[in-house]
Amino acid sequence: MRPMSSSPKPAPPELLPTRARLLVAAWLCGLSGILYLDRICMGQAVVPIQNELGLSNSQMSLVLMSFTLAYGLFAVPVGWWADRKGPRSVLAQIVMAWSLFTAMTGAATGLLTLVLTRFLFGAAEAGAFPGAAKVMAKWFPPAERGRVQGVMLAFAQVGAVAAPVATARLIEVAGWRWVFLSYGILGAVWAVGFWFWFRDDPARHKGVNPAELERIRAEAEPQTDDTNPGPVPWAAVATNRGIIVLSCIMVFGAFYTYFFYSWFQKYLNASRGIENVEAGNLTSLIMGCSAVGMLFGGWLADRLSKCADPVRARRVLGVSCYLVAAACLFLGIRQDDALALAALWGVSFCAMHVTLPNWWSCAIPQAGKHTATLFALMNGLGVFGALVSQGFVGVFADWQKDRGLTGRAAWDPLFDVYVFALLINAGMWWLYRWTPLPDAPKGDENATW
Repeated sequence: MRPMSSSPKPAPPELLPTRARLLVAAWLCGLSGILYLDRICMGQAVVPIQNELGLSNSQMSLVLMSFTLAYGLFAVPVGWWADRKGPRSVLAQIVMAWSLFTAMTGAATGLLTLVLTRFLFGAAEAGAFPGAAKVMAKWFPPAERGRVQGVMLAFAQVGAVAAPVATARLIEVAGWRWVFLSYGILGAVWAVGFWFWFRDDPARHKGVNPAELERIRAEAEPQTDDTNPGPVPWAAVATNRGIIVLSCIMVFGAFYTYFFYSWFQKYLNASRGIENVEAGNLTSLIMGCSAVGMLFGGWLADRLSKCADPVRARRVLGVSCYLVAAACLFLGIRQDDALALAALWGVSFCAMHVTLPNWWSCAIPQAGKHTATLFALMNGLGVFGALVSQGFVGVFADWQKDRGLTGRAAWDPLFDVYVFALLINAGMWWLYRWTPLPDAPKGDENATW
């Protein structure tokens, strides 16, 4: 008698793809979380640093601006370095470097040392996302990259949400100097671990079997003439309506967001008399709202691409969101209760960030063949808005102090400027039109938006 047939045997382990790339995604999530933790924590340390080192608001503006300036200046050079040397070497080195400068921030003795360490910190952080993009190109098939990028950016917001609360509590327990040392050690551990575990080429990683390698490379983009798009038509770029408007949106958007990244904690302390820990909780509330806005905006971006006129749909969304953001900012500053203020400003921050994925959806096809270069240009110009914002608050607060004003009388009027900036961006979204460059390939008018 023949034995009864059994269920199919499972495939041998060597025929099933390994999942080393999932661990790569975890390393990238850790990278982005530490990136924003180390960046945002400075906002909670502003007041204790000023108190100990005797710095004015204008001087503190220079400290904050030094990071932003370096971050804008070094993004392209460090990205170019990652292309030439590989992400393993560059990411390990820059994370170790910014972790060192984070720790050295805690050893600062005055204005000069603070400005220098924060400038070098910004220069090192500038290469994080370009390096991460290089990792994704090497380790993930195109069909998986969007999900990996989305999760990675979500972890950046986790770092941004955790930074205010964790930093405020650590400052209460150990002081601001030990906070920077602790965060520096955390980044150094990541850098060492990444160096030993990661390989630039997945084929050289012992955790990747042939089945996974085949899956990683199965959908690799074929090499075409588009990989060499030729020189950028800079004269046409300088007069292109679409590029100019999208750049302006990023400038005024960064002007608004960097108040919360740099000065919101100080505002709560100086204007509302709120202690550091509670101020950290309120800051985290607003940062959490930005994460909600980006997640919802990403879902909405896919929905709007199916509209009959997706560009118009994105314009209407941009106008609507910025009007809501301006209204909530205007109403929030008139609230006496700090929680009500934070709730309204959280809605404002959320509404503004809903537009960001849609901005990406306009900027990528707007750049045409020169995607990386022109996207970097439009996005990078936001540094100017961030710099002006960081400098404006410090100078304005000191000017009001010289006039004998304190508390809300000194601080609240500056938000009229931020409301105006949001209204400008509502107008900018309405002015946006997709304007192809003269060397745009045929068919771009039907690009997926």
